[in-house]
Amino acid sequence: MLLKFFITCNKIGAFTLGGGYAMIPAMEREFVDNNHWMDKQEFMDIMVVAQTTPGIFAIDMASHIGYKLKGVWGGIVGALGIALPSIIAILLIAIFFHSFRENPWVEKFFRGVRPAVVALIAAPCFTMAKTAKLSRYNFWIPIVACLLIACFGVSPIWIIAVAGISGFIYGKYILKEK
Repeated sequence: MLLKFFITCNKIGAFTLGGGYAMIPAMEREFVDNNHWMDKQEFMDIMVVAQTTPGIFAIDMASHIGYKLKGVWGGIVGALGIALPSIIAILLIAIFFHSFRENPWVEKFFRGVRPAVVALIAAPCFTMAKTAKLSRYNFWIPIVACLLIACFGVSPIWIIAVAGISGFIYGKYILKEK
């Protein structure tokens, strides 16, 4: 199980461009749909926890999922599996970057990859919206959060803290009354 989890994390880390958020669709496909190691709600819950945990998002996701599956060793294996391809790629780029940084083919490649990475990061937003059960009553929350961050420079930490406290109060007092 640990070897299969390591290989799965390694495959995600090796073949996903754009960082942690771009990895979300691949992670969901592998962990939820293909291997059935968790359901969509568990995946969403782990994603929320990983977003609030300091560190690199992809490594946080892999280690939290690994911990859920196989405890401490699962967490370690997940973190190493997802990070190893990036570490190797960074080392190779650092060694050879000076010889190809001015290459027009490399510049064109990156110019073409950037828009695709934006799409890879945006796609999980729609999946998360479905899983989060957004309705006509609460759809305004992510919109306001985005505006506060983008237009007013409010730290996402404050948004998460206020949303968490508000959700707790809503669940404990308002839903309890209904």
